[in-house]
Amino acid sequence: MTPVQPKLSTDDVSLLMVLIDTNPFFWNAANTTSLSFSKFLSHVVAFLNSVLLLNQLNQVVVIATGINTCDYVYDSSAAGPLPNQRAESLLQKLVEFVVKDEQLGKEDSVDGIGSSLLSGSLSMALCYIQRVFRSGPHHPQPRILCLHGSPDGPEQYVAIMNVIFSAQRLMVPIDSCLLGAQHSAFLQQASYITGGVYLKPQQLDGLFQYLSTVFASDLYARNFLQLPKPVGVDFRASCFCHKNTIDMGYICSVCLSIFCKHHKNCSTCGNMFEYFTNVVEKLTLLPWNH
Repeated sequence: MTPVQPKLSTDDVSLLMVLIDTNPFFWNAANTTSLSFSKFLSHVVAFLNSVLLLNQLNQVVVIATGINTCDYVYDSSAAGPLPNQRAESLLQKLVEFVVKDEQLGKEDSVDGIGSSLLSGSLSMALCYIQRVFRSGPHHPQPRILCLHGSPDGPEQYVAIMNVIFSAQRLMVPIDSCLLGAQHSAFLQQASYITGGVYLKPQQLDGLFQYLSTVFASDLYARNFLQLPKPVGVDFRASCFCHKNTIDMGYICSVCLSIFCKHHKNCSTCGNMFEYFTNVVEKLTLLPWNH
C-alpha cells in the first residue's frame, strides 16, 4: 500500500465532501420535516457557493445518498466556474440520480421511512479523499459533511463503523447535520470519534445560517471558534443476529462479533463456543474510543 503523502498545502484550503440524503420516503413524509426538498437544495446550493467563495482553491464534491444506490453528482473541479452553472449541473445530476435510484428499487414496498445507504456514500467519500491523497504531496484538508435525515439502518452497522475507523486513521473529520426528527446514533459516533461537529438544527427554515456559521469554516479556523460540542452521544452497538441496538450483549472472543443472545457458534467466524470456556462473555458495551 502506497503511504499517504504529507500535506504541504495551506491550512485554509479545504476539500469538502457533502453527502445529500435523497431518500424519497423521508422527504415525502408529511410529519417528518417542515423543509421541502426543493427548499433544502436551495440552502445547500447557497452554502456550496459560499464555501467556494471563501477560497478560490477550495473544492466541493457532492455525493447523493439514496435507498438503493449512491453516486457522485457534482465536482467543483470539473463543473463550470459560474454559480448558475454549478446549480444547474448539480440539480440535473440529482434528477438523474433520483430516477436511477427509483428504477433500482425493489418491487416490495418499504415499511416506514426506510434507511439510506449512508455506509456506501461514506465509503465513496473516503475513496475520493484517498485518491486525492495519492495524487501528489500538495492537497487540501479534507472533511466530510453528512446532510442526513433518514433513520439509522442497523444492517449497515458494521460497514459504517469500519468507515468511521478508517476516517479516524486518515484524520478526516465527519461533520453531521441531522434533518430528521430523531437523532442518529451512527452519526453521533462518527462525529465524536473523528473529531467532527454534530448538529441537529432547531429551525430548518434557517438551514443556510446553520451551515454557513458551523460547517463553512476550515479546520484551522475551527481552533478559534466555539462550535457545538457533542452532548449525550449514544455509544450502543447493534447485534449481528437481529440488528437491534443493545446495552448488554455477548461478544465472540475470536472475531468480536456482538450478539443479543447466547449462540452455540458464531455466525460470523463459525467458531464453536461449546468447545471453549469463556469464549462468549456478557459485558456492558463501552465507547469505541476506550
